[in-house]
Amino acid sequence: MTEEMKTLKQWVEESEHIVFFGGAGVSTESGIPDFRSVDGLYNQKYDYPPETILSRSFFNRNPEAFFRFYRDKLLLKGVRPSRAHIALAKLEKAGKLDAVVTQNIDGLHQDAGSEAVYELHGSTRRNYCMRCRRFYTDDDIRGMDLIPKCSCGGIIKPDVVLYEESLDGDVIEKSVRAIENADLLIVGGTSLTVYPAAGLIRYFRGKRLVIINKSETSYDEEADLAIYDSVGEALEYAVSDL
Repeated sequence: MTEEMKTLKQWVEESEHIVFFGGAGVSTESGIPDFRSVDGLYNQKYDYPPETILSRSFFNRNPEAFFRFYRDKLLLKGVRPSRAHIALAKLEKAGKLDAVVTQNIDGLHQDAGSEAVYELHGSTRRNYCMRCRRFYTDDDIRGMDLIPKCSCGGIIKPDVVLYEESLDGDVIEKSVRAIENADLLIVGGTSLTVYPAAGLIRYFRGKRLVIINKSETSYDEEADLAIYDSVGEALEYAVSDL
């Protein structure tokens, strides 16, 4: 292990109120494509740019094209939690992790066993009829026609935050409170370029800030420790003696 990973392990053992703030890099290790890397969704060819397809105005205007992309690229099945997901669940069970604040929408933190998960951008696991608000699971959606519709006739929308939509105020409030009260904030698998979510780490007032990412971020100089490696490998080692 690197000296940086050994330091992280020591800090985890010394901390009592840890919060993890994570992005796509946590789930790419489960085989889920990210958006902004060279092979990410934003660099693939579609009839419309993914940023356009994943906007609320496009959803309203062209739900067929939206759901074709959504089913193909975001409504994934058979994906298992990565080493990072499992390590974080272990950290929570040990009573050291107060919360996971995630930009991901795949529900893999819960699959791994984490309970205190704040999903900034929603989740593909939750879907609601736009007319009557009836709840549907992701499996329900898979069994429906291309444009999923409720028994009342309304279109069912995934509970994910699209472009042009605001983040959930309650989720933001809980995330901010957790970050403010943390003594160790671990940021992993995110380039910290997506706002307003990335701006939440500004609320951290604790002792140590750690960033784990395979490439540099704009916050590295403010971190007490930066690890340029697999977030799964770093976290797995950090919790190995808990």
